Amino acid sequence: MTGCLTVSTATETREQAVALAQSAVGARLAAGAQIVGPVGSVFWHAGEFGESEEYQLLLKTSAARYPELEAHLLQDHPWSNPEVCAVPISTGSVPYLEWIDCTATG
Repeated sequence: MTGCLTVSTATETREQAVALAQSAVGARLAAGAQIVGPVGSVFWHAGEFGESEEYQLLLKTSAARYPELEAHLLQDHPWSNPEVCAVPISTGSVPYLEWIDCTATG
């Protein structure tokens, strides 16, 4: 376990994803972010079947900063109940993981 995470969320527009990425990285809650999309999404929401295009936002952070990053994403996200999920980075190049840890911990 490295103590580093990839955190994901999705937005309706690229502009929303960019705004979230800029605010999270600017606040040093994440070391960096990638925006992927549009991607297809199929889901159940509010009792109905749905299908749409979304933009996926992948942020790299330290486990120590995750609670603050999650709170930031939930507060600033345009959706009332957005996806915010974290996956541990189990291994990776040492310099990259050190960059994530050092950048996201200030």
